[in-house]
Amino acid sequence: MIAVVILIVSVVAFAQFWFYYWRATISGIAAQAISDRIRVAAGITHESITAQDFRSILILKDLSPTLRGPSGSMLTIRMYYNAIEKMGKMVPAMAGWANTEMATCSRYLAVQMDRHLQRNILCAAQVRGM
Repeated sequence: MIAVVILIVSVVAFAQFWFYYWRATISGIAAQAISDRIRVAAGITHESITAQDFRSILILKDLSPTLRGPSGSMLTIRMYYNAIEKMGKMVPAMAGWANTEMATCSRYLAVQMDRHLQRNILCAAQVRGM
């Protein structure tokens, strides 16, 4: 019985550590600069990327050619965004925090798309050079 309790506590602690690590990674990537080509391609006219820009960046991702780089489908960030969005709607006191988290998700997706488009440009340049 004690072994089961220790196992459960260990699994919960590991899951919590993994989530904090994943969240720190997302925040670190989201803090990077975003090029203007992403803003133009996604139709973002304002200076900073907001929570409402997530879907337009996601549409841009779905329309771009895939080279299957890291984070190919963005499933994890989509699930996190949807969970935070629902949580912000269900608990009005958390709406401000949820909006900040969703903006971080949008910035993360924009940075990843910028990297993706850069890879596509480099591959196209290599093909032209052959």
